Amino acid sequence: MNKKQKTAEINRTLTTLYPEPVCELNYNQNKPHELLIAARLSAQCTDKRVNQVTPALFARFPTLTDFAYADVSEVEEFVRSCGLYKTKAHDIVETCKMLVNTYNCTIPDSMDELIKLPGIGRKTANLLLGTLYGKPAIVTDTHVIRLSNRFGLVNTKNPEKVESALKKLIVPEESLNFCHRLVLFGREFCKAQSPKCAECGVREMCTYIK
Repeated sequence: MNKKQKTAEINRTLTTLYPEPVCELNYNQNKPHELLIAARLSAQCTDKRVNQVTPALFARFPTLTDFAYADVSEVEEFVRSCGLYKTKAHDIVETCKMLVNTYNCTIPDSMDELIKLPGIGRKTANLLLGTLYGKPAIVTDTHVIRLSNRFGLVNTKNPEKVESALKKLIVPEESLNFCHRLVLFGREFCKAQSPKCAECGVREMCTYIK
């Protein structure tokens, strides 16, 4: 079994556990900028914590324009518990300004344009492209990187190299779902510390357990 076949088999196995995986960051689908903001807050922070913070934040600033003209210090107070709150608050306001002034209040649908936004790297850009526009996307979450290495699909912790390698292994239309499944499986079974190897449904294909 080559790596491409192995990846397909892992995805099939994980599909039985997570048939319809979705991004776990909460946002209003009619307000796509909320996903961008939540994703920026999730850097070095859990989705659970972000989901606790964003309801009040989005209630205070209900539109993209509200964020664009927000006082950064006020945004800081809402996002303080997410860590790196000064940088994140600054990036959120500056990004929303760019979306209003440069992109006509629309989130760009290309990688090149998305990574021009303050604080938006390839991981977040891929999440936006896959979730908002249905484009093939490899989201190199920490779980995706860890599990891809443990399964022997990649041999690097560099996010861009992991992204490049997985693009060659998973069919494009399944790429985002595959990443979501790896995240869910990583949280439930293949944890960074004390992975539940005895309960793992893909242990026969795992190089880590061997």
